[in-house]
Amino acid sequence: MSNAENPPVPVRIITSARRKKTVSARFVGDTIEIRMPEGLSKSEQQRHVRNLTRKLQAKRTAKRVDLVQRAKTLAKSYDLPVPTSITWSSRQNSRWGSCTPATGAIRISHRMGEFPQWVIDYVIVHELAHLVEANHSPAFYALERRFPDCDKAEGFLLAVSLGHAGLLGSPSPKECLDDPAS
Repeated sequence: MSNAENPPVPVRIITSARRKKTVSARFVGDTIEIRMPEGLSKSEQQRHVRNLTRKLQAKRTAKRVDLVQRAKTLAKSYDLPVPTSITWSSRQNSRWGSCTPATGAIRISHRMGEFPQWVIDYVIVHELAHLVEANHSPAFYALERRFPDCDKAEGFLLAVSLGHAGLLGSPSPKECLDDPAS
């Protein structure tokens, strides 16, 4: 994400001789507090700070998107059902979204919090389509393809999944593609 949208957050590192393996992070006010074992090398500390800071920032950013309103708007636009609930999930680390058609519940990975809105919208439409077709059949894809930037969003998500955005010093996912018209 650009610094204008996501300014740097102060980070406080607390090391402990009693802590042997685990590293944890949380917001304390507007500061990210990271607790880690005392014996970690500087490069290991930096790696943990970078990864945990990015995750916490993504969670905080995700909370700014009103998923309920987006789902209602997209359902109406693409003639799909409105979910009974739609929430951010911090438990989804291998999927962008999931749906339980029997209950109408949709969960969106908090990792998408810093993604462009049109990518989040695509994942919401994908999950809304599952409320009609619970599988990945031709009928499902016909519903999903109502979203005009489907191919671009899939490409974006594939690039992020393969580590080409936001990792290893690459630009963040937001900086890779801000506008589908580009």
